[in-house]
Amino acid sequence: MTGMWTIISAVAGFAISAVLGIWLIPFLHKLNFGQTILEIGPKWHKGKQGTPTMGGFMFIAGSIVSAFVCVLLYNVFTADQLKPALWSVKIYAGLVMALGFGAVGFIDDYIKVVKKRNLGLTAAQKLLLQFAVAVAYLVTLALFGDDTKTYIPFAGSVELSIFYYPISAIFIVGIVNAVNLTDGIDGLDGSVTFFGSIFLMLISSFSGMMGASVMSAALAGSCLGFLIWNFHPAKVFMGDTGSLFLGGFICAIAFAIDSPVLLILVGLVYLLEMFSVILQVLYFKATHGKRLFKMSPIHHHFEMCGWSEVKIVIVFSVFTALCSALALILVILSPQQITFRV
Repeated sequence: MTGMWTIISAVAGFAISAVLGIWLIPFLHKLNFGQTILEIGPKWHKGKQGTPTMGGFMFIAGSIVSAFVCVLLYNVFTADQLKPALWSVKIYAGLVMALGFGAVGFIDDYIKVVKKRNLGLTAAQKLLLQFAVAVAYLVTLALFGDDTKTYIPFAGSVELSIFYYPISAIFIVGIVNAVNLTDGIDGLDGSVTFFGSIFLMLISSFSGMMGASVMSAALAGSCLGFLIWNFHPAKVFMGDTGSLFLGGFICAIAFAIDSPVLLILVGLVYLLEMFSVILQVLYFKATHGKRLFKMSPIHHHFEMCGWSEVKIVIVFSVFTALCSALALILVILSPQQITFRV
């Protein structure tokens, strides 16, 4: 019975996201919401100039609607199995957090596309808004009785005390920006997130946390629906509206199962993308102009090495699946299982 809601959530997310593209893409074309390709990127990306952006609204609608409705119906039809109030708060506050990050991305996209300022929000403005969203989410959990422990395979629930909140805020903002950096070629961010969310669904189901399983299924289905329109050659881009939302949603799932540390494996591609940028900048400054990679983020390095966009997407997706499978195995083999803490 409980697994039924996970399946329904995935199918609903896919249907909403895929069908919405039929209407949204022509609408974005009509508004002239075309992507501006910066000169600092690969030269062959110039052919993508004018492709509609802000397509992230497709999977935002798909994942939010399907997750919200299916979690709500799961609560109604399994009333005798309901978790404490904090269980629902983690789910719904997580959805709101993801929307909050999506709103920050929308502001950035709006400035780029409508106001014709290619760089959008400044780095300081982005970080300020992102930390505000993350802090609001963590404060909400604290007000409803969440503790300061986090689950680590083979270690169990580790108490972080006062360090929990600053570490969590920095972690959330870091992951969100890492997901944002992964959005650089057709289908990459959506594909990596699809495989990551599939394994988070399996981990959630194994741990008996059906709310998080439903969330993960909604995200996986919605990403797959979006990929119909975003896989190479892309007919629409997700924009910062979509990529920041994805980062917020994936973090919401990880915190819903009390184990954000699992994102180190499930989201390793995101982290490698982010650290490739950091290392490139540090190396460039330290060597006075030399580059560690041909171009960063690292997916562009592989492009410059002659890999096609499709090959990069496939390799990065398989790598995500393998890392996520390792995370699942660690959870299964760990003597200390993930359990919901009252």
